[in-house]
Amino acid sequence: MHTRMARLRRPFLLGAILIASFGIVSAQQRGGQGAGAEQRPRPWMDTALSADERAGLVLAELTLDEKIGLLHGMGRGGGSAQDPAFQAVAARSNGGAGFVPGVARLGLPDLQMADSAVGVARGASRGRYSTALPSTVAAAATWDVKLAYEYGALIGRELRDQGYNVSLGGGVNLLREPRNGRNFEYQGEDPVLAGTMIGHRIRGLQDQHIVGDIKHFALNDQETGRQIASVTLDTRVMRETDLLAFELGIRIGKPNMVMCSYNRIGGDWACEHDYLLSGLLKKSWDFKGWVVSDWGATHSTTKAALAGLDQEMPGDTFFGAALKKAVESGEVPMARLDDMVRRILRAEFASGIIDNPPVTRVPDVLVGFAVAQRVAESGTVLLKNDRGVLPLGAPTIRSIAVIGSHADVGVPSGGGSAQVDAAGGSAVKPPAATGGGQRQGGMGRGGTWHPSAPLAAIKARAPRAKVAFDDGTDSAQAAALAKASDVAIVVAAQVTSEGRDMTNLSLPDNQDQLIAAVAAANPRTIVVLETGGPVTMPWIDKVPAVFEAWYPGIRGAEAIAAVLFGDVNPTGKLPMTFPKSEADLPHAVLPGSDVTPQPVPAPAGAPAGAQRRTQLPPFDIIYTEGLKVGYKWFDAENKAPLFPFGHGLSYTTFAYSGLKATATAVTFTVKNNGTRAGAEVAQVYAGLPDGTGEPPRRLVAWEKVTLAPGESKTVTLTLDPFLLSIFDSAADRWQLVPGDYKIFVGTSSRNTPLTATVRLRD
Repeated sequence: MHTRMARLRRPFLLGAILIASFGIVSAQQRGGQGAGAEQRPRPWMDTALSADERAGLVLAELTLDEKIGLLHGMGRGGGSAQDPAFQAVAARSNGGAGFVPGVARLGLPDLQMADSAVGVARGASRGRYSTALPSTVAAAATWDVKLAYEYGALIGRELRDQGYNVSLGGGVNLLREPRNGRNFEYQGEDPVLAGTMIGHRIRGLQDQHIVGDIKHFALNDQETGRQIASVTLDTRVMRETDLLAFELGIRIGKPNMVMCSYNRIGGDWACEHDYLLSGLLKKSWDFKGWVVSDWGATHSTTKAALAGLDQEMPGDTFFGAALKKAVESGEVPMARLDDMVRRILRAEFASGIIDNPPVTRVPDVLVGFAVAQRVAESGTVLLKNDRGVLPLGAPTIRSIAVIGSHADVGVPSGGGSAQVDAAGGSAVKPPAATGGGQRQGGMGRGGTWHPSAPLAAIKARAPRAKVAFDDGTDSAQAAALAKASDVAIVVAAQVTSEGRDMTNLSLPDNQDQLIAAVAAANPRTIVVLETGGPVTMPWIDKVPAVFEAWYPGIRGAEAIAAVLFGDVNPTGKLPMTFPKSEADLPHAVLPGSDVTPQPVPAPAGAPAGAQRRTQLPPFDIIYTEGLKVGYKWFDAENKAPLFPFGHGLSYTTFAYSGLKATATAVTFTVKNNGTRAGAEVAQVYAGLPDGTGEPPRRLVAWEKVTLAPGESKTVTLTLDPFLLSIFDSAADRWQLVPGDYKIFVGTSSRNTPLTATVRLRD
């Protein structure tokens, strides 16, 4: 066993986890596929046949009602009230986000769906334990495709351990809007980084014989108005930004399912958008799997079915009796119905959930801990480190003040459908929510705090020091403690959630004022950020050291302490830009936040004077920045960010030299000039020829290079012509434009010491 894991075990926590986990088997054994079902020859069980052949054989055996039954299901927020037969088997549901009954007589399993963005969600009510991984944006900050694969593989194994066979968690919506409450469960602002990382995560998950998905298709880049707003972007912009992330994710990961989003695009609902679902996804990209609606995102029967939606979730309002009627009348052709069903059947065979069904068991808790801590450590981004304040030298420190963010009991996580239940319950009881708190996302509101306490981990790393805690609610009191200490560590949190966006990027609950007060009292103030995305830092010039820990998961405290004391040399790089202020963003005000809510008519029979609800009316979201998403906006507009995309420091230093570039590859040398081993994410950007209308540069390649002190490595990276191309809307194809391409190599989008020019000819 790894010595660090053995040393840092917490018996009381492990005991609680293991006791809870033993509930899995008994809970799952209550389900069933219909014991004593008719047995007959099943040629589709021949594993020598292709998934397509096997699906075709099963399809020929299905009745019309059985076909319809595969195209809708139950889950949170809806059932299948029009289908008594469905209700009769609903007890077989595993308690996840969704359930679709199989066909026992043909050996088709129930589809047991679980939210699983950062681990298997909401199992505590059924006595289950899941590893709470760091947020997916933390995984993206590792820039490590092997670790992305491990992340997905762990979730896949734990889904199987709990009896699930379908994952709902492959979020890759771009960080086009930094105030989006769900940025923590996505992959950042760049489509190449995001698509590559999610693709490898999906590979890891599906290799465990789980149906993996990619979502939310498409342009669901904010929560405000997500179920009523219509996004406006032209085809070229969509293809080169948001849709490129999906294209790469599907190309690399080959998910068996795509989830369409809530919003409208150009006036049409995403789940009945013919261009997106049929024209692009299924024809241009040759996607073989099925399209499932986001929960409650189905709005029609015929239009949705003909546009390419294959499965309604949850409920059967549109794809139950109404779909059967539409098929019988010829409104929806039988060929289209068969295509919907065939796609689901093919995915079941291709993923292996029929040949290798889940077997419930207790998850391997220690393996989960190890993966979670490795991701948290690798995704931590050292933003600033003046005067070499970090790493801390434990033997020389006599006193440490740890301040704020419930650091005495745990670390936060993002809220919503991605929420993984904390082992033993949240370490912090959420206070009563207020309207402002819900909108802003204040500390503890709507979030869960995992029992991994930075205070305890810091004490373990510095056993000879006096380590004291202050909750940070009184800035003067916290400053007094800081002044009396050798070092002050302020842990600052921003809890975000699905269903709400932030009104601004400031740290909530007066934490900016707290940090400024502590920094004024102690020049050795270190700020540890636990956030779902970028935040502004009006105090940045007053503190010598800052690092971003994101939502670090069940081993977050141990990872934070390992970075603070230098047991781990930070290697993370920002997957998004940190702006200086909202005024520097393409939209200084969150789109839709200035729309006036309108009263909702009171239901029939409501008492006179009853309080009336309000809701936002439909509105348009016009992303006027177009191609200039994230760092591309800052580059094109000549705006200086607080911290640029790709930025991340180390406890050593790296030098770049010897760039050689051709039309197909770049070669250069990276050297570790310091005295510590470390890893550098070497990044390659390309500036396209003049006249293409492109932003100044785009990410086209990278590699994470591990180097011993003084060691040099020569790195060769391929230049993929696809990533150098632009989308020609008129011709409906990607085009590699002839001309001069500028190549930039370095440590971030703004720090590229090596440059070259490559000419591509017709």
